[in-house]
Amino acid sequence: MSEAIMKALDSIEAKMTVQSEKADQEMKTLGKVSADTKQALDNLGIQQREFADRLTVIEQKSSPAAPTEKNDESWGAQVVKASAFTDFVGGRTQKARIEVKNTLVGSDTNVAPDRKPGVVPGAFQMLSIESLLNAVPTSSNAIEFTKENVFTNNAAEAAENAAKAESSLTWTLVNMPVSTVAHWIKISRQLAMDNVALASYVNNRMRYGVQRKVETQLCTGDGTAPNISGIFDSGNYTAHGYLSGALGTVLSKLVLIRKMIADSWAAGYPAEAILLNPVDFAAIEIDLMTTVAGSARVNVDAAGVMRLFGIPVVQSVGVTADTVAVGAFSQAYMIHNREGVIVEMSESDGDNFTKNLITIRAERRLALATEIPGAIRAGDLTPAAS
Repeated sequence: MSEAIMKALDSIEAKMTVQSEKADQEMKTLGKVSADTKQALDNLGIQQREFADRLTVIEQKSSPAAPTEKNDESWGAQVVKASAFTDFVGGRTQKARIEVKNTLVGSDTNVAPDRKPGVVPGAFQMLSIESLLNAVPTSSNAIEFTKENVFTNNAAEAAENAAKAESSLTWTLVNMPVSTVAHWIKISRQLAMDNVALASYVNNRMRYGVQRKVETQLCTGDGTAPNISGIFDSGNYTAHGYLSGALGTVLSKLVLIRKMIADSWAAGYPAEAILLNPVDFAAIEIDLMTTVAGSARVNVDAAGVMRLFGIPVVQSVGVTADTVAVGAFSQAYMIHNREGVIVEMSESDGDNFTKNLITIRAERRLALATEIPGAIRAGDLTPAAS
């Protein structure tokens, strides 16, 4: 029975490999994974866990029976069994002196542990930046595009037969290299073969590790090779330009954000989102709860979506604390996906073969192109003094 389950697990693992490759191909060609592929991967994951649980149950049933229960040697049991206690209770003596043995505390190696199936996971933080940005596939190692530099609009009324006003428009050619985000880990070959559920968990954790780093790079990458040039990199946004003296003393963070929303609108890019670190958004909410003026005027939760002034708030662990960005993110930036997250295994790495080890490598290749910096207002959430 257990052999049949292991074969079923191997079959599911092979199917998961096929679906993962399909997902990577869809990411390359379409820029996203189809709903059918996602559903297929989810169903295979559920089947994998079910078979792993069944295998664990079979192994537990085939293990030796637990030893018979030992005599109770607790202090209370020793007192009750003592003859001095019996004489005292029977009225044959008016006092009793009973010496008990110290109770040993520890584990009995003869008792088999109750092994639970599956793996207790560590933290998988929510990744939210890519939901703000548009993405397209690319087949190159660099992205080059032309963007508007300066447009001087001199349009004006003109009298009949008079010379018309001349405007000017300049362009800039931008070249952005594709960056690679990757990491690796080694596991034993026995683990990969004997514990399919744990090996699958390692793969998922490696994929998450790449995406978690991409989240930070898309926010704060400094553009120095091999880093991505992120949203908050110099030149990728328009500084909000406000000093603390222009914000007043009551709910100054909210005043700043509201001014940034207005500036974004005035520039021709109505704000789609407000990007904040979770700690900063918590501080803003606390200010709203503890300030009568704020709690009465600003709704921070509309239909389950966190909002300020009607604009959705996107919280990201990749954003540096005490910074904020507001604007039309889908117009300002474009992700170019060279490769989705690819997980590969190899025994041909160093002395892996002689040590029965497998190297697991996960990596992703992408670039972030900042096309319209003017569509984003960003800077310190607590500006410098006037």
